[in-house]
Amino acid sequence: MESVLTRKTIARYAIGSLGTGGFATLPGLVLVYYLTDTLGIAALAAGALVTVAKVWDVIIDPVIGARSDRSLALHGSRRPYMIAGALALPVFFILTFAVPAGIGPVASGAWVLVAFLVTATAFSLFQVPYIALPAELASGYDQRTRLLSVRVVVLTFAILLFGAGAPEIRDAFENEYTGYLVMAIVAGVVIGAGMLVSAFVAPRVAPTAVPRLSILDNYRLGVAALRRSQPFRALLLTFLLQGLATGIMLAGAQYVSNWVLGTGVTFLFLSLIAPAIVFAPIWAAVASRIGKERAFRISSLLFAIAALSLVIQLWVPGPWLYAPVALAGAAYAGMQSLPMSMLPDVISHDATLHGTGNAGTFGGVWTAGETTGMALGATVLTVVLAASGYVESVAGQDVAQPDSAIAGIILSFSIVPAVIIAISLWSFGRYPLRRADIDGQMEVTR
Repeated sequence: MESVLTRKTIARYAIGSLGTGGFATLPGLVLVYYLTDTLGIAALAAGALVTVAKVWDVIIDPVIGARSDRSLALHGSRRPYMIAGALALPVFFILTFAVPAGIGPVASGAWVLVAFLVTATAFSLFQVPYIALPAELASGYDQRTRLLSVRVVVLTFAILLFGAGAPEIRDAFENEYTGYLVMAIVAGVVIGAGMLVSAFVAPRVAPTAVPRLSILDNYRLGVAALRRSQPFRALLLTFLLQGLATGIMLAGAQYVSNWVLGTGVTFLFLSLIAPAIVFAPIWAAVASRIGKERAFRISSLLFAIAALSLVIQLWVPGPWLYAPVALAGAAYAGMQSLPMSMLPDVISHDATLHGTGNAGTFGGVWTAGETTGMALGATVLTVVLAASGYVESVAGQDVAQPDSAIAGIILSFSIVPAVIIAISLWSFGRYPLRRADIDGQMEVTR
């Protein structure tokens, strides 16, 4: 029987994306820039530091997913993992941006690496079970679209809030070290609060006995989910590639603002995120008429066209770019909400064929894939910056960038993500599930 999805459940679930959106946005936007232009760390080394932390995420996410499934079975809830992550993340997020001035690039890099590794671990403790919840909170093709579209509204609001507001807090202080620390304190508290509230939406079920699993068994469960679910493989690869494309653009936004436009990053983020907030419910309405799959293809194509047009900055830089950035923002809302609403469909499809109790495993593998895409985005950007001759600096130091570096920034913000989006549409062509498959299996299980 199809469950009733209440407004209270939707609101409590969606508020968690104030935290997940904030954490996904802020490090991607400012961490590499903090490393290269405040701490004086070379671009490739900065990219390596961020990548190591993300690789750690990829390693632990499948384990956390399987362990959250076990927590649900033994204790009736995924909530303990989510609460632990919500409480720990603000502390170590603040420490990431609390590097003392004058300790040198090597010591600064080691400080950031350790603090960010622990921060990323705390985030995974919340994020992985959070991703698994829609399959347990909502049933039916359209209910999941409704739940996830509201989540994406909050997610895009969080991106706007943190992407535009956090740099303003940082820049309000003359001392860059103080600015980053105050920014991290404010952001960390807001992120943790959103996660903590959402943790209590996790449903409670009757506990059951399950066998004890080793860490190796946790990985085997994730591999088994990938092997047996072709829809999951296709959707995951698509979302990973799109995370790579958007990760490159997110990490490059600060560089475009500073070196191409000569302005702050705030208005660029407003141009990207304000349309996304408006269009998230529009994409949900479109999906209800033509299907999530067709709506997703349309949104992805619009994003690719918008990104590709930004290459004109090579010859005609100027504020005109805010128009295609706004189009990309409108498309981004569909690119986020629609695949995330397909994931519960994939999980329920697998449960019909192979039994329930694996939502956390799917969520862990999904989060690992998403993290991989976003992490590689920052890495690809730093490789392009290094190859094009970008000059790093320390706080208070003025440098001039060569024309080749400016060209590298523009290409990483235009052609590179457009090509990756095109590849993602090819991989999505292998995704087989449609409305009839999901609603039909519900009829069978009634």
